[in-house]
Amino acid sequence: MDDDGPGLAPEWAVHGTAERPWRSSRRGPRADRLCTAVTTSVPPPIADRRYDPVPDDLALLDRAAAALRSLDEHHGDRLGALGGLLARTEAVASSRIEDEHADLDDYVRAVVGVRANGSATLMVAATTALRRLMADASTGCGASAGRITERSILAAHHDLMRDDPLDGRDAGRYRTVQNWIGGGGSPRLATYVPPPPELVPDAMADLVAFLERDDLHPVAQAAIAHAQFESVHPFTDGNGRMGRALIGAVLRRCGLTTTITVPVATALVADRSRYFEHLARYRSGLVHDFVADLAVAIGTVCDEAALVALLLDEHAEDTRRQLPWPLPELSRDAVLTEDDAEDLVVALRRRSPGSGPASVDALVRTLERSGAVRPVTQRRRGRAWLVTGVATELDAFAERVAVGVHDGVRRELVHEDAA
Repeated sequence: MDDDGPGLAPEWAVHGTAERPWRSSRRGPRADRLCTAVTTSVPPPIADRRYDPVPDDLALLDRAAAALRSLDEHHGDRLGALGGLLARTEAVASSRIEDEHADLDDYVRAVVGVRANGSATLMVAATTALRRLMADASTGCGASAGRITERSILAAHHDLMRDDPLDGRDAGRYRTVQNWIGGGGSPRLATYVPPPPELVPDAMADLVAFLERDDLHPVAQAAIAHAQFESVHPFTDGNGRMGRALIGAVLRRCGLTTTITVPVATALVADRSRYFEHLARYRSGLVHDFVADLAVAIGTVCDEAALVALLLDEHAEDTRRQLPWPLPELSRDAVLTEDDAEDLVVALRRRSPGSGPASVDALVRTLERSGAVRPVTQRRRGRAWLVTGVATELDAFAERVAVGVHDGVRRELVHEDAA
């Protein structure tokens, strides 16, 4: 990564500033209570701003785009439900960037409404929000393109935050208060203070206009849109998860994917400090490194997702060999709900009349004995199970992506030292 010293020319529009009156409404340090003004950051309009990638980065961008198309083509149809699986993976990783942590058992329980872990509940909500935004963004650039509108962004945010005990009342609405990142209960020592709330609607309208463009490389457009969204920080909470969902939505709108959701956040969470540094540098007009890093992250994740698809096929075949019935696809998700199990029973009875399982209980007992699933709920209704083979592959997927990201950073540092 380049040294962004005072002599480095901006590559993109530099953020401005605006001072606003401020009075703390909380008890806290005396310095916070004496603070009477706050300097906010003001992201510049980008709807019509030209962006030219670094020539050396064009190959990276094109390789990332090709990897997305290849993954979608080869695994989108053969394992169509892999798109849902990866959407869950993306939402979980994106939540972990925000220090929300839950294991897959917690996540599965949250899917069926068990609220033992608040972080898991947020991850399920993030999955719903991501899927809505992806659906609205489908399909293809040009006249047939889907659209990423303010309405779809607000609706996705409502899906994300509506059950939040603190910010649920603001779900699906732009903030009307000043927010900040870091610094505790006051913006005085914040690491970043977004624009005043009255500037948010115009800033978001400008961003949506930027998303309508089709003269930019889709990967670069996704990176810039994400960084701009994080700078605007239009909501009281949920900005990070919404901004990362926007990356996938841009790639979908521009036709690089049609079925799957590539879990880019899995790569970003592997090196959070680097990711946050990119967002800070963007405000100083430095964007090329983030565009390149996102392209590399997409390529890494696509390679590993393709491997996951093949390994899940193997798990599915192993499971079928252990069962007395020709079980339909079980490796499509890490979650098996009671409704899913009932659907499987119906499908098996249609496929093998008179020889399928007599009930959901008969099916899941056999699946549990084979090790294909294990229960994660104790209640009698609305039960859920973790699909063990899928869960194992998701954990391995995240670990391989993290290794790939850190290896790439090490290679870059070695290259810089040699130069």
